[in-house]
Amino acid sequence: MDGILNILKPPGMTSFDVVAFLRGLTGVRKIGHVGTLDPMAAGVLPVCVGRATKAVEFLMEKDKIYRAEVVLGVTTDTQDTTGTVLDRKKPELSDNDIIQAVASFRGKYMQLPPMYSALRVNGKKLYQLAREGIETERHRREVEIYSAEVLDIRRNDDIRVLLEVRCSKGTYIRTLCADIGDALGCGGCMSFLLRLKAGPFSISDSVTLEELSGKKDEGALEDLTIRIDRAFESFGSCVLDDNSERKFMNGMQVPLSQIRTDGNGGTDEVAGGLMRVYGCDGRFIALGMIIQKENGNYLKVKKFF
Repeated sequence: MDGILNILKPPGMTSFDVVAFLRGLTGVRKIGHVGTLDPMAAGVLPVCVGRATKAVEFLMEKDKIYRAEVVLGVTTDTQDTTGTVLDRKKPELSDNDIIQAVASFRGKYMQLPPMYSALRVNGKKLYQLAREGIETERHRREVEIYSAEVLDIRRNDDIRVLLEVRCSKGTYIRTLCADIGDALGCGGCMSFLLRLKAGPFSISDSVTLEELSGKKDEGALEDLTIRIDRAFESFGSCVLDDNSERKFMNGMQVPLSQIRTDGNGGTDEVAGGLMRVYGCDGRFIALGMIIQKENGNYLKVKKFF
């Protein structure tokens, strides 16, 4: 079984819990998820199975879309409502104050990773240190918020703001929520998180663990498996003839002028660009990289699949 499963992760499970469940369901040990989701979060969790695990490093680079709720006036140690409350204020804010604060985070900004995260410092995960009461130095990392839209503002005993955020890899939405609260001078934390999209994988096409179990019982589990090359659909593609395929499979560089491309790249592709490479029988065999030489552009192997 080789391919990608677009899992709708339920709240209450860790991303590794999902992987463990799928190992038991499929009998395949070589499984890896793309982009960790917090236990309290739900939504799109692409999981690569078998040979598709080679695609994880490329899928990790993809942008994400989230829906999240911020509770303003509440600060916690985990930056979400599962943590211990450190401070509580009653914010006096207009809708326009909130909308402007959210809009101010659009673009690139330096984000400090939270202590309750899976990042490793000296071989130990930050959340493990945090549970031991240890806070260690962390370095800010550049992330990019491509869009951040306020969908709803509700006022009862507190102010709750529903957001939709499109962002780069490595963005912590919990931290964004806390940073928005800090920008408003009242603090804030995340109460809800749903990942709507991860790269080419959307929540509308995702499947639940229950649906997977049902397909397993029917002996049709592979019906829900997505082809590996779907992960690279944004790249151009090319088809090798028999002679070029033999050279390429032996690690040789092949002139692009001798390769049939889909028109989305080819000789116009910039050096360093990636392409899906198909064999003469139509099988997806590799990701190729374009390199530039004095006598033209060539295709070399980036990773075989």
